[in-house]
Amino acid sequence: MRDRLNLSLPVEMITQINDLATRRRLTRSAIVEAAVASFLSPDGADRLEAAFARRLDRLTRQVQRLERDSGLSTEALALFIRFWLTITPPLPSDAQATAQAKGRERYEGFIEALGRRLNQGRTLRDEIPMDLIRPDSRADEKETDHDFGNEVEER
Repeated sequence: MRDRLNLSLPVEMITQINDLATRRRLTRSAIVEAAVASFLSPDGADRLEAAFARRLDRLTRQVQRLERDSGLSTEALALFIRFWLTITPPLPSDAQATAQAKGRERYEGFIEALGRRLNQGRTLRDEIPMDLIRPDSRADEKETDHDFGNEVEER
């Protein structure tokens, strides 16, 4: 059994209902009925909240992966720079041009190797197990950097 209800809506809303009815090939009554049912549904807010929660959870996981990747990149770069500065002696002035040419050649080789590695789908992130990275990267105690025998500064 159905009962008739007359109501007044803004002209813009009527236009939107008409457009939606045309696009979806539905009656205006069906569209308004679905909208009212959704509005009156007690679990409608719960479904919306659950959808937001799922989306926020997914975004949280993505941000955590970005933080991990960013931290990994920063630490790898810092470790490389420390190592490079530790083992590389300064060059004499007459060897600068040769060293720059060799540096350009080595850089091109590096870029080619990086391209091959990325094309194969291999990344540094995939090589480092999750359980080796502490969730709390700010340790209260100093640690020894076993690769260089140096004390690692507190973070």
